[in-house]
Amino acid sequence: MTMKTVLLTLGFCWWGWISSYAQTTPADVKNEVFLKKLYRDASYLALKEKVSAEFAHTRPGSWGEFVKGVDEDIVTDKKLLALTFDACGGPHGSGYDAELIGYLEKMKIPATLFVSGKWIDANYDTFLQLSANKLFEIENHGLNHHPCSVDGESEYGIKGTPDAADAFDEIEANERKIQAVTGSRPLFFRSATAFTDEACAKIARQLGVTMISFDVLSGDAVPNTPKAIIESSIMKHVRPGALIIMHFNHPEWNSYEALQTVLPALLKSGYSFVRLNDYPLKGK
Repeated sequence: MTMKTVLLTLGFCWWGWISSYAQTTPADVKNEVFLKKLYRDASYLALKEKVSAEFAHTRPGSWGEFVKGVDEDIVTDKKLLALTFDACGGPHGSGYDAELIGYLEKMKIPATLFVSGKWIDANYDTFLQLSANKLFEIENHGLNHHPCSVDGESEYGIKGTPDAADAFDEIEANERKIQAVTGSRPLFFRSATAFTDEACAKIARQLGVTMISFDVLSGDAVPNTPKAIIESSIMKHVRPGALIIMHFNHPEWNSYEALQTVLPALLKSGYSFVRLNDYPLKGK
């Protein structure tokens, strides 16, 4: 069976499934509730069983941010950049930087937003507004914000998914959750912390999702990082086609303050901004 046939088959399954969840409320898509619904869905369970069995004895391969199967830049020789922002969720990561998003809107800068299921749970109305904004592309940052792993590898103190079955849920359940709310299935997945193993990248690809890392690390995720350091981290490393990683779930960080300097400077130097789905990725 070709990849095209697989994706078409999965597409029909997703369309049939999503029609039964066409009307959602915040309570309907809470992670715990939504996952219970999926576990009563025969098509979801069949796909999970298939993927889990296929990868049950697969070695994880390399672990990191730039492993085989993970994309990190777009194909272009033009001065184009992709701004990507993560929203991680959880007790210490469910904030919303309204000033940052408002600034992007004011400057008419398109961006790709990677959101976790946990963040959606804490910010449902805001998520609806963002998903309706044509400037922004909504993508997948995992159901519970666990680094994607087939053997429980952890990073920055965040425990990874313990096996292929949990990795499947981390990716696919949030794919369906976002689709249930927005009507659109995400095309891209960024693992929590951006760390993953090669096996998880293969799982994502089998689900029709491209795993994404980054090319330019802004450094905004280190609490209390001065805006000057964030500015320097971006300006020193940008190049045509680069993906910049930042966050919009911590208004107390200096992400917005740094962007106020960085965006005008990049625009002045001739750069434009695109969303990830606007250009092909180089692949790895």
